[in-house]
Amino acid sequence: MEIKKNLVKLYHFSGTWTGTIIIVLFLIFFVAQSFVIPSGSMKRTLLIGDFLFAKKFSYGIPTPHLPWAEVPVLPDFDGDGHLISGDRPQREDIVIFRYPKNNKIHYVKRCVAVGGDELIYLPKKLLIHFNEGDKYIKDNYPKEKIVTLRDKLWVVNPYKSKYKGIRYVPESGINIFEALLQYSVYNKEVDMSTVFIKGLNAPVYTIGGKPVNALYKKVEKDNFYMIGDNRDNSNDSRFWGSVPYKLIVGQPWVIYFSLEHRGYDKVLNGDKFGNGRDNARLQEVCKGVDIKSSECEKLWDKEQYSIRWGRVGRSISSLQLEEPIE
Repeated sequence: MEIKKNLVKLYHFSGTWTGTIIIVLFLIFFVAQSFVIPSGSMKRTLLIGDFLFAKKFSYGIPTPHLPWAEVPVLPDFDGDGHLISGDRPQREDIVIFRYPKNNKIHYVKRCVAVGGDELIYLPKKLLIHFNEGDKYIKDNYPKEKIVTLRDKLWVVNPYKSKYKGIRYVPESGINIFEALLQYSVYNKEVDMSTVFIKGLNAPVYTIGGKPVNALYKKVEKDNFYMIGDNRDNSNDSRFWGSVPYKLIVGQPWVIYFSLEHRGYDKVLNGDKFGNGRDNARLQEVCKGVDIKSSECEKLWDKEQYSIRWGRVGRSISSLQLEEPIE
């Protein structure tokens, strides 16, 4: 009888403004939070204008923050960014995390490597030596994907065949590998080190008077290397480094709405940093018409504000394994 009375009280409390706010905040803090994809770094797996729910409990319970203001409401007791520590992100997971350079901004990328893994990056290729060693690599990857460099085994593009959204197609005509090399010359932020690797079939550049044919990184303990599936158009760990566990928020769960909201100029040119540019999508919509023409602009105006019904209600775990619809 007492339990029934308490349930009735709880029901009435949940119907009040105070109760509603508390319940909503509880869900946002500990269960699920809504996010919208703002950039094309995960295109074609996740699209600009995808509205999704993220599981906040995938990797433990992160220290709760007030939404929008992103102000923590509780101290970080253990210094690991979580009220309750949990599983760590695994290779291949798509992860939502706080941007290391500005913790109020959320990013979403794919975890390509974990602590102890080594990476070699060169044009159109990502090679990984997993920390479990050569036997693990032989047991889990086909021979045609494995190469020997520096007296150890490396897997070439280990995730590309499984996740169809991963691709190397520059939107702006800029070679991102060469851009990273240039940034390193001018001492701008680049996380990977320039190296010359014997036996590597890759173009050789001269940087600081020394030959260079690759970029190298060993991931720090309890850190995760996050790279966008849209590899040639992604601002990710290659520039600003690994993501520590304390910044991990959760995992994309389900798309509850998807809207193409970008205007023609945004799709053609992007913002001042090039974000949002999607000339490939313009070419699909305009079907052979010059994408810089007024005719193409009219065709895009019909596309703008269209709802992508085929993505609504889809779980990310299944969607990422399919051929992209765009």
